[in-house]
Amino acid sequence: MTLEILTSDALSPLRHGFFTRRGGASSGVFQGLNCGGGSSDLSEVVAINRARVASALGVAADHLVTVHQVHSADVAVIEGPLAVRPEADAIVTATPGLALAVLTADCQPVLFADRKAGVIGAAHAGWRGALDGVLEATLIAMERLGARRADTVAVIGPTISQRAYEVGPEFLDAFRDDDPGNTRFFAQGSGDRMLFDLPGFGLSRLRAAGIGQAIWTRHCTYADPERFFSYRRSVHAGEADYGRLISAIRL
Repeated sequence: MTLEILTSDALSPLRHGFFTRRGGASSGVFQGLNCGGGSSDLSEVVAINRARVASALGVAADHLVTVHQVHSADVAVIEGPLAVRPEADAIVTATPGLALAVLTADCQPVLFADRKAGVIGAAHAGWRGALDGVLEATLIAMERLGARRADTVAVIGPTISQRAYEVGPEFLDAFRDDDPGNTRFFAQGSGDRMLFDLPGFGLSRLRAAGIGQAIWTRHCTYADPERFFSYRRSVHAGEADYGRLISAIRL
C-alpha cells in the first residue's frame, strides 16, 4: 500500500509530512507504518517503515533524525546524522539534507520552518511538554540558528481532540496552577471529569510566543483508527501495545 502523507500549504515548498499509519510493513496492533523503535514491534520491520519515510522525503535512512523522547522541554540542535539519540522532545537544524522527525500517538507533532532563514524544527508536544514550554524552547533554539519567530510557521499535525481527551480534576489543577487562564482549554465531561483541548492549548502557546503563523490540521488520532495510531484508544481497547506515527520535515 502507498504511504499516505498529510501536508500543509503553510510549510510548502519544504518537503514535509504527517505520515498516517497507511503503507507500512507492520502487522497486528501495529498494522501499517509503525515507526516506533520503543514499541514491541519487530525492530527490522520498524527499520523498513522508517526507510520508506526517509525515501519519501528524499533522504538516506540515517539522515532521518529522531531523538529519545521523554516528555521534556529540551531541544536538540543538530548539524548531521546522530550516532546516539539524545534525550529531548524537539530538534532543530539549519543543515540542508537532514529530515527532522518526531513520533506521536495522541501527543502533538509540530513542524516548524523559517523558510527565509533556512531553519526548521520538529517538536513532540504532549500535555507535559507543552505546559513546560517545549514549543517556546523550539522557537528559541531556531532563533539561535538565525530564524525570526515572526517569519516562522508551525503546523500541529494529527493529535487527540478535545472530545476524546478526558482527564481528572488533578490534571485541571496542574494547568490552573500554572496559569488560571488555562481553564479555557477545559470543558465539562461526565461527573468530575473534564475534556482537555490539547491542540487549542498548543496553538495558544505558539501565538502568545509571537510566531508568524500557527495552525492545526484538525485530524484527531483517537477518532480515526484506520489512519492513526492512538495510545488512549489502545488502552480503552485493552491492547498490549500501540504504534507510533511519524511526522517529519527537511531542508
